[in-house]
This record gives sequence, structure tokens and C-alpha cells, in this order.
Amino acid sequence: MVNRPVIGVVGAGVIGSQVAQTFAQAGHPVVLVDVHDEALERARRSISRDLRFHRMLAGGSTGPGAAAKTQAAKTPAAKGAAPGAAAAGNAPAGNAAGGEGESRTAVLERITFTRDLAPLAEAELVVENVVEDWEVKRGVYEKLDPLCADGCLFAVNTSVIPITRVAAATGRADRVLGMHFMNPVPLKPMVEVVRGHHTSPGTLDRARELLAGIGKEAVVVADAAGFVSNRVLMLTVNEAVFTVHENVSAAEDVDRLFKGCFGHPMGPLETADLIGLDTVLLSLDGLYAEFADSKYRPCPLLRRMVDAGLLGRKSGQGFYTYPQI
Repeated sequence: MVNRPVIGVVGAGVIGSQVAQTFAQAGHPVVLVDVHDEALERARRSISRDLRFHRMLAGGSTGPGAAAKTQAAKTPAAKGAAPGAAAAGNAPAGNAAGGEGESRTAVLERITFTRDLAPLAEAELVVENVVEDWEVKRGVYEKLDPLCADGCLFAVNTSVIPITRVAAATGRADRVLGMHFMNPVPLKPMVEVVRGHHTSPGTLDRARELLAGIGKEAVVVADAAGFVSNRVLMLTVNEAVFTVHENVSAAEDVDRLFKGCFGHPMGPLETADLIGLDTVLLSLDGLYAEFADSKYRPCPLLRRMVDAGLLGRKSGQGFYTYPQI
């Protein structure tokens, strides 16, 4: 196998672990960093489970055609659970550079799970996935910038925080860009790439090349809070929550309308549960702060659900109920 550059991933939550898995399946050595041992252990278990499940459904293949088999093998959950829960699960797709039929052990062995940032000194690309809190993110980049090689690219995986603001916290503004991966990362063929004010053409070219190597198409957009995807999606999700809050419709019927009338594979409330209601709330709060526009004010029901710990799939309960594995 061709030697592939080391990829660093900071933050071992749902998206971070899926990003690590996707690059590892494509043959990259990956360093997955988190400040919490329990988060790293959850990530290890999640990646192992997803690889095992994927191989079972896809007949042992980890190649590009396997994702379609995995998707087709899944059926919607019964009424009372999320109608799109199975179809939007975390079974990983194969990637353009990965080996067919490669063992789960081989993929896991490419990933270093650690609390130590030091191994990121070898990375060519670091994808940062920490919580949507500017002070937390700034602290991470203040540690990464002096540690990483000069040529290392920083990819900010954020929903709403402007890339130019992140770049200003580093000494390499031309090598900072946004990479907005969507959940579930292994199954999504596209990544929203965000060009900051100082992001160089060479940085964008290298990002496109690295993403193509894991079977992803890059769509480049300019830097603005929420970019394209979340600026539109969060409004839709929030209004869908308002329809439940105001007793206009049940959650199941909101989602049925979007799937049956518009052909969406998932409704907005299923999507919110998949993203995590806490992440949705942080995104809306961030959009409201950036634009000072009342259209982004979060629905009171959304805030109450987050306060109650009803976060969606990650907690087992959101607008739907999910079995905990």
C-alpha cells in the first residue's frame, strides 16, 4: 500500500470518531486525540462496532460499493422509534483508497487513541472537532499551532464559528480552512469546505486531494457563520420544532411530510436527533449571536429538551426513542 500522510483528529465525539474511522479505512495512519479517556474508549468501541456491522451487511467488503449494500439492507424502525433510524445509521462506507475486505483489526491498528497532542507533530492535516464553543476552540489552536509542522493544514469542523476567526488565533492563517463533515461521515459523499479570508489556493487544492482520497467530493463555499448547509438546515429544524411546540403537528407527521412530499431520506426532526439536540441548540445560539437576527432564536421546546438531557440518538431519547447498544 502507498504510504499515506498522518491525519490528526482532535475531539473523539460522534463526528470525530467517524472522521478518524473514514481516514483509517482509506489507509491513513490516524492520531485521535481527546482530553477524556472515556471518550477515547467510546470512540474505539464505536469504530469497532461500526466496522463489524458494516462487514456483516456488506459481505466482508470495505470497498466503495459496500455502502450501498449496507444502506439497502437496513429497514425503517417501528413506529415509536425514529422512522429513519436504521437508514441513517453509522455503518461505514468503503473509501476510494481503502483495501477491499480488509480486517477490522487492520483498520483499528492504524488509529492511535491518545490524550497526548504530541503525536500530531507528524500530521499533514489536523481535523478539529471539539465542542462549538469559541473559547474552547481557541485554546485548542493555541496548543496546536506551535506543535504542528509548518506545512500542516488545520481543518475546522464547525457548524457556525467563522473560519477566519479561528485562523486569526494561529500563525498560519493561509493553511486554515473549514471541513464541515456531516453525520454519518462514512456514508456521506460530500464535504462542505469553507474558504477563510486568508485560505490559500494551495490549501484548498490539497484539501480537495485529501478528501478525494477518502471518496469525498469537496464543495467550496465562502466564510460566513453557518456557511450554506447549517444556515439553511438549522432554520428548517428550528421551525419544525416550533410546529411540535405549538401543537401544529406530531414529530412523526412532520418528518413523514418531508419524506413523502419532498423526497427527503430523513425528516428535520430525525435529522436533529441524529445531529444531537445540544449541537443544534449551540448552532442556533451561534447563528443568533453572529447575525443578531430573531429568525435564529431557538424554540423554547428545543432548549427545554436539552436541559432535560433529551439529546437525540446519543442519549437514547429525543423526538424519538432509540435502543442503546
